[in-house]
Amino acid sequence: MADAHEMGKPTQETLPVSVSKVETNELVLPHQANTLGNVLGGHVMHLTDLCAAMAAMRHCRHAVVTAAVDNLSFLNPVKIGEHMNLKASVNYADHTSMEVGVRVEAENPLTGARRHTSSAYLTFVALDDNGRPVKVPQVLPESMDEKRRFEEAQRRRQERLDRRSRQ
Repeated sequence: MADAHEMGKPTQETLPVSVSKVETNELVLPHQANTLGNVLGGHVMHLTDLCAAMAAMRHCRHAVVTAAVDNLSFLNPVKIGEHMNLKASVNYADHTSMEVGVRVEAENPLTGARRHTSSAYLTFVALDDNGRPVKVPQVLPESMDEKRRFEEAQRRRQERLDRRSRQ
């Protein structure tokens, strides 16, 4: 008989991606920008890490620490006065770690027009009350997009492990 994970139903050991979804918004102010009027890359990185950490914590319900940041790409600037919208969810989980994908968009508050400005993949490790790694639930991808992100995350994880073994 197929288990709940195989049948696409969540169990105590698996959770759907929807459990981890986080969306947050911020108005870009002058003190967050460079001399060109673009939000500072470090500020985008900070908000990306926070949004991803919230998604990881929702998934595992433990404290988490950032273990790695992969492929942080800055595609378009976010200007002073625009809204920065960040969306994050857990793509994949294995033992004590989780990969979280974050997409950042800039929104013109007057027109509602949005554009993709950056994306990143972050790896988090869940910790118990003593600061030791703790097992996390597996991810149950449900939609085609979630399944694609799950498979891509598996490949990235293997690439990270391969790089680490060569060092």
